[in-house]
Amino acid sequence: MPQNKLPAVFMRGGTSKAIIFHARDLPARRAEWEKIFLSVIGSPDPNMRQLNGMGGGVSSLSKVCVVGPPTHPDADVDYTFAQVLIDRARVDYNGNCGNMSSAIGPFAIDEGLVVPRGGSAVVRIHNTNTGKIIVSRFAMDGDEAAVEGDMTLDGVAGSGAPIRLEFMEPGGAKTGKLLPTRSPVDMLEVPGLGRVSVSMIDAANPCVFVPANAIGATATELPAEIERNPVLIAALEAIRRSASVAMGIAANRDEAGVIGVPFVGFAAPPVKMRALSGRELAAADMDIAVRMMSNGQAHRATPLTAALCLAVATRIAGSLPYAMVRQPRESASPIRIAHASGIIVVDAKVEVRGSEPRADYAAVYRTARRLFDGRVHYGNTQSAEGDLGEGGRGNRTAASAGA
Repeated sequence: MPQNKLPAVFMRGGTSKAIIFHARDLPARRAEWEKIFLSVIGSPDPNMRQLNGMGGGVSSLSKVCVVGPPTHPDADVDYTFAQVLIDRARVDYNGNCGNMSSAIGPFAIDEGLVVPRGGSAVVRIHNTNTGKIIVSRFAMDGDEAAVEGDMTLDGVAGSGAPIRLEFMEPGGAKTGKLLPTRSPVDMLEVPGLGRVSVSMIDAANPCVFVPANAIGATATELPAEIERNPVLIAALEAIRRSASVAMGIAANRDEAGVIGVPFVGFAAPPVKMRALSGRELAAADMDIAVRMMSNGQAHRATPLTAALCLAVATRIAGSLPYAMVRQPRESASPIRIAHASGIIVVDAKVEVRGSEPRADYAAVYRTARRLFDGRVHYGNTQSAEGDLGEGGRGNRTAASAGA
């Protein structure tokens, strides 16, 4: 039986890559998307390499985006993000990917979905996963979105044209509340660990942050070091599942195991560390340090939505990140977040209105590049019904990157 074919674009957005489809080219029923996405990306793969598809064997390279006409009155396009699990036949729509959000504006312009005015473009993006609006601003190069520029990103080789992403009112992206438990810090009862102090914040994507020293870590570990520590990985997954229930995302811990959010990370005050490139980062280079996990893997670069959430958290009085972040703590100012690949700078504004904090926006600069366009081929061998059989890696978490 011959393979099927669909028009598609392959793009890098920030520190992620994804296949991007027009909604018009996919089946009208979303339930029919899963077998297509699994085959295109090459999942499930017990070898965690996705050699039989377009994925790259890590969560930041196992992604699909769908762009179509807006269903929100304040948007130019709709954008749906799909995280394809590597070792499981599942596609997760529970969160957004901030990094791939940076590719959506240029895609919309280059595909003729939005007409720019003058030498710059503004694209208002409705992320259907979270129901939030993202404003994308970038320069034009003739009739196309600019690609060449001098902006560099830690974790990405070369340079590119800057894209400013403004996540408007990012609070409550999944739960409807910036503070899902109404508290900036909670004592979470975690099986095997006991009571653990955490901050559960929902901004851009829901996240749970735990002090690194509370789990025997430092937030300076490189990804390979984390992945060689099954005790640490198990502890973080146990915290993530308990937080998912406490935040009202999952009904129980078993259900939390197959839901991609919240993301889980461990943070620390500024501390000297070495990045993946070998570059030495001094404590003075950062305002806070963090390591994030997804799909049972340590992120090489902090997922953008997690960085946005952490930046917002550092502006919420009483939260654990607030206590860790370097002074000053103005309501609107850049926050330098250190991760395994270097530094990401996020601009976040939080104000207290009445008795509760409100996140006005979180903004960041990224770059993006179209890598190819044409037709992607897929078969019907993958199934969205379950995990790999015996010999597979079904014990891994189903967490999505949302990078």
